[in-house]
Amino acid sequence: MLDVIARRALLSLSILLTIFLGYLLFRNAASSPGSGSISINPIEKADARLGEFTFTQSKGEAVEWQVRAKQARLFEQEKRAVLHGVVLTLYGGAGDEVTVEGEEGTFNTATKDFVLVNQATPIVVQTRSGYTIYTNRLEWVEAVREIRTTSPVRIVGHGLEIRGQGLMGRISSEEFEILQDVHVDLVSTS
Repeated sequence: MLDVIARRALLSLSILLTIFLGYLLFRNAASSPGSGSISINPIEKADARLGEFTFTQSKGEAVEWQVRAKQARLFEQEKRAVLHGVVLTLYGGAGDEVTVEGEEGTFNTATKDFVLVNQATPIVVQTRSGYTIYTNRLEWVEAVREIRTTSPVRIVGHGLEIRGQGLMGRISSEEFEILQDVHVDLVSTS
């Protein structure tokens, strides 16, 4: 009896989540995410090559985020850095932090936007609320403080697996929206 109630509750939750995600998709269809023309393809004539690279974005005394890389090539004219072995840390107001690693990336030194890309394994974003986001490409748009991707996305947590194409979200409030082809499955938590 308890098993039947639990299954019905999870089914109801997944239906509500699917309806909510569909609503968000239609609501934001007109404001599709900018793809940003940040290129990952490195150009041979870099202005500078660094063995270690760190850029920290602060507001007052508080650090908002930090990008570190094992190697960087800087292109001053294009206002960008091509990075390899990237670690991005986003800091929240309550001392929370999210660390994301990428094989390579591009950092726009003018806009403070960046792109992380993994070829072999997905980029993993672990949220405070227990969800894990997987994708092979992730963009940070500083002007609106959002993460975005047009690549396939998978979100796992709390007995759900959500898959789809594209993502927009705010790390600070942990509000994420899968943009297309959304599929929700119930998965065993044991």
